[in-house]
Amino acid sequence: MIDLWKGSANTWDCDEMGHMNVRIYLEKAFEGLGTLAAHCHMSHVYQTGSPSTLIPLEQHIRFMREVHPGRPLHMRGCVLDVDETRVTVYQELLHGDGTPAAAFRTRLIHASADDMRPFPWSDRTRKALTDLIEEPPAATAPRGIDLSVEPLANEEVTLGVAESRGVKLIGQGMVEPAHCDVFGRMKPHWFIGRVSDSVPNLLYNWREKVAQAVEGSRMGAAVLENRIIFRGWPKAGELFQIRTALSRAEEKVHALTHWMLDPVTGRPWMTSEAVAVTFDLVTRKTMATPPDLMEELAEIAPGNLKL
Repeated sequence: MIDLWKGSANTWDCDEMGHMNVRIYLEKAFEGLGTLAAHCHMSHVYQTGSPSTLIPLEQHIRFMREVHPGRPLHMRGCVLDVDETRVTVYQELLHGDGTPAAAFRTRLIHASADDMRPFPWSDRTRKALTDLIEEPPAATAPRGIDLSVEPLANEEVTLGVAESRGVKLIGQGMVEPAHCDVFGRMKPHWFIGRVSDSVPNLLYNWREKVAQAVEGSRMGAAVLENRIIFRGWPKAGELFQIRTALSRAEEKVHALTHWMLDPVTGRPWMTSEAVAVTFDLVTRKTMATPPDLMEELAEIAPGNLKL
């Protein structure tokens, strides 16, 4: 593996849980991808005026150990596979002692920067990517999400489908110019960031009830894994809605499927599946969900959405 990034989490990178927000993990991961691109003779791909860029198609993130403010962090990575126009990159974000904080598997396509049309790598870039192929550590492999499950086709993910299934609207807003890249498209980490901002509208009161069942606890939440399918790239001023349904509920974990949709056209911007826990901010440990509250979770997040 090669070194891709080094830094730390700032206080303002952390949320009400006291640990680094999921959005910031992705922000740092994409910085690391810039380093990998430069290593493979593509230092231009995220710069203004570049003829080509790397566009994420899919990303899996496994969160393994909390990141707190001021702690040292570094990232390394390798290539898992590469073909004529696509590459899958593995990255791991590590604490100062080498303990994994998170692992990322990101599938990207090499495309023209203006119309996102795929085209082949140069010979020297293809060779450099191939030279970086490595086996990732088994300890950071996906656990709660099956990556072999094929995502839905774009035409199956629409606002009309979500509404017909009674899926709740948990977030909506407009893309801000500051959240867009040099090509005018919303930065990848803001997709998960907007979802993170919206989930309390669905689960805050329910999680309070879970915490009340454990004497002396204080309610929090944490995401363990996330799989994201990037389907469209909103620009500044365009709108989004987030519709969310329960995928499964177990005693200590629950999974939610999120659809981020364009409310004007009804088409999808993104879909994701997240595995999460209710988290005790006192002990920093997962809290078990009482059986009656597991049933209630199914009632407050209906819809049976697929990724």
